[in-house]
Amino acid sequence: MKRSIQRPTPGSLTFFSSSMASPKKKLQGLVAATITPMTEHGEINFSVIGQYVDYLVEEQGVKNIFVNGTTGEGLSLSVSERRQVAEAWVAKGRNKLDQVVIHVGALSLKDSQELAQHAAEIGADGIAVIAPFFLKPWNKDALINFLKEVAAAAPTLPFYYYHIPALTGVKIRAEELLDGIQDKIPTFQGLKFSDTDLLDFGQCVDQNRQQQFAFLFGVDEQLLSALVMGATGAVVPITTWEKRQTRCWRLSNERTSLQP
Repeated sequence: MKRSIQRPTPGSLTFFSSSMASPKKKLQGLVAATITPMTEHGEINFSVIGQYVDYLVEEQGVKNIFVNGTTGEGLSLSVSERRQVAEAWVAKGRNKLDQVVIHVGALSLKDSQELAQHAAEIGADGIAVIAPFFLKPWNKDALINFLKEVAAAAPTLPFYYYHIPALTGVKIRAEELLDGIQDKIPTFQGLKFSDTDLLDFGQCVDQNRQQQFAFLFGVDEQLLSALVMGATGAVVPITTWEKRQTRCWRLSNERTSLQP
């Protein structure tokens, strides 16, 4: 079935060139991995995004979001659709959300650069990128070169690497990638770690404490273990969480933060 797009109505979305939150504010705590709402006919349902924002803020107390990632099926959308989804979340989140991070990873470098530049233009607070997974980077330097080119398209935005080897098939360890990464990508601010290799994650944290990176964990079943190891936040599909689970995570985070 050919999918059409329910486009936002003219004048319904307002964009700003500046980011939504102070660039000095660290991305941490719970970050909602948003779904992309669809109608029963496969159209993107922009009309419910405002309600979605209100649900996250008022019902879950979550004010940071990760758009067009795995949960949002970003790589199953066209570039045009991804741009429109990003625009809707930024516009509807204005003065309600603290940070909107847009995943701009794609198989094509040009597509990633276009999405990164667009994210900066509409006032997103950061961008994230997965490794290209068809013609895969064969080593750390090849991957960093790809990431560097994308980050350069949005030089004012914090940049996050989205590590998800189970889906990309790129087995370059995150700990290896982070070594000296800010020398190549000055805007690099952290890592979304969606892998079950806790040894790799722990080494990322231990070897980069002075950099004050954001270490966002993305495997629900291992969240508490990651928190003990030094995770500064979690990117999770909040729609699948109940409010009491959100409170439990925050309580665990507060208790762990008090440990010497």
